[in-house]
Amino acid sequence: MKPTKKKTEFDKKFYIKWMVIAMTAIWAAIAAVWLSMHNWDTEESMQALARAFTEQPAETEQEAPAEEEAPVKDEQPAPEETEQPETQPEEPKEEAPEATPKDATVYPDIDQLPAEPTIVKGILLANKQHPLPETYAPGENAEARAAFDSMAQAAAKDGLQLTAFSTYRAFDRQKQLYEGYVAKDGQAAADRYSARPGFSEHQTGLAFDIGEAGQEQHWASASFGDTAGGKWVKENAHNYGFILRYPEGKEQITGYMHESWHFRYVGKEAATAIYKQNITLEEYLGI
Repeated sequence: MKPTKKKTEFDKKFYIKWMVIAMTAIWAAIAAVWLSMHNWDTEESMQALARAFTEQPAETEQEAPAEEEAPVKDEQPAPEETEQPETQPEEPKEEAPEATPKDATVYPDIDQLPAEPTIVKGILLANKQHPLPETYAPGENAEARAAFDSMAQAAAKDGLQLTAFSTYRAFDRQKQLYEGYVAKDGQAAADRYSARPGFSEHQTGLAFDIGEAGQEQHWASASFGDTAGGKWVKENAHNYGFILRYPEGKEQITGYMHESWHFRYVGKEAATAIYKQNITLEEYLGI
């Protein structure tokens, strides 16, 4: 049976009516829930409703993750640079001028002799730079005399008769000799082979002028070094504590020309070291 036009309009109005009722019921339920959420306070509920429609949620900005660079094959990480302290250029050091070696042949310009003798490494020193007091008068050294006697006995076994023809000389005696040499040869020449008073090793009592009995022509002469006795003493004196005090070629160090007969007692230890090193007493003492 085909519905009439009136029925169709009635059904449409009925549907609309029920839709309105349903929507009203839904909104009433929503309103009831909303009011219950706000303590059934109508004013508070209306204000909350207004804020819900007017306020926009704040945007949270998230940083995009950084893109990781693909590692390069076999690429080594660069070493961290460490800051190096800035180095200041060194200022050139001023080199001290080389000291001019002292000429041991020259006497010092002094007005008076010292009050005490010079002792270095336990050894009494007397030369043109280190004079002795005028009053220094020890006499011949007993230890040195005993050492010479032992040496003379050893030489005698080899058929050599050694003698010490000059040992200790006091200040006044040295003065007398020196002034005689100056009168004879002049001061410049005398200063090469004779000591001024106060500067002589003979005043120490440790210096022995050695010769061979029966060979007096070679005493206090360079020729003594060419004799059998002179050669023996030069090669053996250190075994008894003596050194050849003024060797050849050392005048600028010792202050005196070569004297093959002048020996100085310093003890066996020092004498052996000086002999083996072929040096002078000044070099051994480091002066």
